[in-house]
Amino acid sequence: MEVEEFQIAGPLLITPKAHADARGFFVERFKKDFFDRLLPNVNFVQDNFSLSAAGVLRGIHYQYDLPQGKLVTCLNGKIFDVAVDIRKDSKTFGQHVGKILSGDLPQWLWVPAGFAHGFCVIGNEPADVLYKVNVPYGPQGEGGIVWNDVDLKIPWPIQNPSLSPKDEVLQSFANYSKAPKF
Repeated sequence: MEVEEFQIAGPLLITPKAHADARGFFVERFKKDFFDRLLPNVNFVQDNFSLSAAGVLRGIHYQYDLPQGKLVTCLNGKIFDVAVDIRKDSKTFGQHVGKILSGDLPQWLWVPAGFAHGFCVIGNEPADVLYKVNVPYGPQGEGGIVWNDVDLKIPWPIQNPSLSPKDEVLQSFANYSKAPKF
């Protein structure tokens, strides 16, 4: 597996080796021993799966009581996946990384604790997204930042996305910055 780092410390893009021929490809998407070496203090405890229609945007979410790391992959379709640094003591606070993940190219995006996460489905097909987490979901400690925040300037590749009612009313990054949590 190949590992690519970003200018923001923490997130990683992991590309497993694909064995391809005219029939398609075979890939080992997750190898526990590899990830134990790459992320030695991370113990994945749950797999989450979402099916999202074309034009859906989910996020930008985080957990403040039990910060959660996510290992995200797209099994089918195509997404633009984003990790935003929300660690208030970080030199890269408020910066983000974004990567297109596709079922045609098996990759993982590691979104460590201390980062908010969101993705949108691009193209005309739905997307199947699988992510491993190191802490279970905790609804009492969830938070979020509005997807089109003017300070974050995320270059989402879609306009007028389909949002959940909860995601439509998330706070601004400026309000998040003033809050005592994280």
